[in-house]
Amino acid sequence: MKEEEIKKVVREGYAKIARKQIPCCTPVTPCCGTDRATDISRMIGYGDEELAAVPEGANLGLGCGNPVALASLKEGETVLDLGCGAGFDCFLAANKVGRKGKVIGVDMTPEMLDKARENARKSNYKNVEFRLGEIENIPAADNSVDAVISNCVINLAPDKKKVFKEAFRVLKPGGRLMVSDLVLLKELPEVIKNSIEAYIGCLSGAIMKDEYLKAIEDAGFRDVKIMDEAHYPLELMANDPTAKAIIQDFNIPKDAIEGIADSVASIKVHGMKAMI
Repeated sequence: MKEEEIKKVVREGYAKIARKQIPCCTPVTPCCGTDRATDISRMIGYGDEELAAVPEGANLGLGCGNPVALASLKEGETVLDLGCGAGFDCFLAANKVGRKGKVIGVDMTPEMLDKARENARKSNYKNVEFRLGEIENIPAADNSVDAVISNCVINLAPDKKKVFKEAFRVLKPGGRLMVSDLVLLKELPEVIKNSIEAYIGCLSGAIMKDEYLKAIEDAGFRDVKIMDEAHYPLELMANDPTAKAIIQDFNIPKDAIEGIADSVASIKVHGMKAMI
């Protein structure tokens, strides 16, 4: 797919999620309600205290890790969340940076931002701002934030190198990057890579782990480290809408889907922008 077509498909897919027209398309397990989204979030590293601390409706169960847990956020800092969705990680970050701090959420889907802003309004979050924009062209000034976080979103971007360059640009000297994302340990079959449903489900947009880390380093980040890595449980896709679409459209046996489990990993990556 061409870059603009990918963005259009992803935007439309997540708009449907925001409008609750389809279940979430993260390829973990179907999140048909608040309880399921909570279960998924626990599985990928969020604690009960964190889950209870955000506005109702902010957690859509769309992530693959908890970037806030490893971001070492401090009171008074400015944080930027790439692909903020309904604001889940933004609200967690806002609780950490306090009233003197600020959190900026960026998302390219207006429906998601509407949901995030409503969540902020309902819970009276004054230190959170949501901006419409693409993460390849972040709507933020140079050297303006202390930390950039993202949760299972960069793999959706067609130009990941540009995303990391933009993240580097907006970070202050000494700022840090902390992202959770999906990467490949080996190449996926072409039939999966070319699936629109899999792209929305964060599968076919993923790239090889070494390529992902190199893109971060090439953007200028130092001390790039994988803080945590786990195989992504694709064997749980049996009842997931993403898997069903792939199986039905391409007549792929379920055991073949399960065989892809060793191809995909969820990683948490940390990088630093050097002090001038």
